Amino acid sequence: MWEQSKYFEDFENAANYVNGRFDPKAAEALRSRYQRQLEEEARARREVRTIAQQHKPQPARRAG
Repeated sequence: MWEQSKYFEDFENAANYVNGRFDPKAAEALRSRYQRQLEEEARARREVRTIAQQHKPQPARRAG
């Protein structure tokens, strides 16, 4: 009975379905691609923020 319940765990996991079809390999590839996209977007945001900070006008200093 344990072998059968272990077998069905994969089918019960909604993360193993892509477009309504059971495909654990495609689901893993999709998750991997999504993760790479998130990392790339975060890297681009950091780069834009750095560039914006470098080109931000500096306030005039008062001699006092």
